[in-house]
Amino acid sequence: MKKGDVIGDYHITSKPTNTDAGKCLWAFAEKDGQEFFIKEFLDPKRPRENFMGSPEAKRAIVAQCEEFEERHWSVIELLDPEDLDAGNLVTAVDFFFEGSRYYKVTRRLHLADLADPHLLTPYQKSVLLGTLADSLRLLHRKGIVHGDLKPQNVLLHQPPGSDLFTAKLIDFDDAYMSGAPPERTVIGGDALYGAPEWIRYVQADPEIGPEQLVTAVDMFAFGLMAHTYLTGALPGYDKRHGSPAEAVNAGDVLEFDDRLSPALLHTLRALLRADPGSRPHIADVQDLLEQQEQLALRTNPPAPEDDYRVKVGRLQINFGGGKEPPSPSSGTQSRVRINLDGRNPEGRDEQRR
Repeated sequence: MKKGDVIGDYHITSKPTNTDAGKCLWAFAEKDGQEFFIKEFLDPKRPRENFMGSPEAKRAIVAQCEEFEERHWSVIELLDPEDLDAGNLVTAVDFFFEGSRYYKVTRRLHLADLADPHLLTPYQKSVLLGTLADSLRLLHRKGIVHGDLKPQNVLLHQPPGSDLFTAKLIDFDDAYMSGAPPERTVIGGDALYGAPEWIRYVQADPEIGPEQLVTAVDMFAFGLMAHTYLTGALPGYDKRHGSPAEAVNAGDVLEFDDRLSPALLHTLRALLRADPGSRPHIADVQDLLEQQEQLALRTNPPAPEDDYRVKVGRLQINFGGGKEPPSPSSGTQSRVRINLDGRNPEGRDEQRR
């Protein structure tokens, strides 16, 4: 892929780069007068007609490509842009191959000028975290694990004339159906935001099978992101470890910002538990995220909260259970549905991976 190329009717308008893209190249493109973001996958590669390897090698490559296609299509087909909670998902508008390469296309978005989300007001933080939670709730209702939840995959959007920011969730390339991740050697994700069980799976821990990589993987990452958006930093951990999850796996205790309210501290500790079955679901924490008074940082350290239950006004938080979130047929819906610029973002924020 080069600037000036035409790939699948998309005219490449920028120099491709792999910044923040892992095993991909990305660029901006145009088609029919509209702007797009296009990604070229460097792996897997489809075998060409003149493939020089053995039949066995070709069959293995074809099988890998078929799994890759099936995983991507399974997510694409489940994410309906018209779903009530889909207003802040940046979903694929095209997925195809040309030659030996695969390509995925989304609408181009433009980034808001916001470097430090933790400097927002409590109400602005509630909108930002609430819109991100809505997107996760939709994914998890569908049984989808995002698989690479981190700040780089959340675009902050500010509609013209508004002082609020919404979270546009992007990059579903590493998404998979809950309990059915890719093989250990090919699964994607970021170790810094990876969950303890994801780390162990990647490290070939025989006690961690694919059935243990469920939506709770995203909830660990969500806890890390919430702490970052609220305070400006990840929870503290011994830097002998490469990530918070590695510290948790080693039995270390993460250090949380004591300016957070008791309810938030309790919730974040629950989200960052080593046991995925004991982490709350996204629906369990949304009420708290709507209470802007709970998102204000305190000047005096809060009193220690109860280890298992916290009452905040009318809100009672009680985590545990370890089951998957309710299915779409259960009728559960999110209370926070803030999409300040229409249900389907049509290219007003600058997107990057």
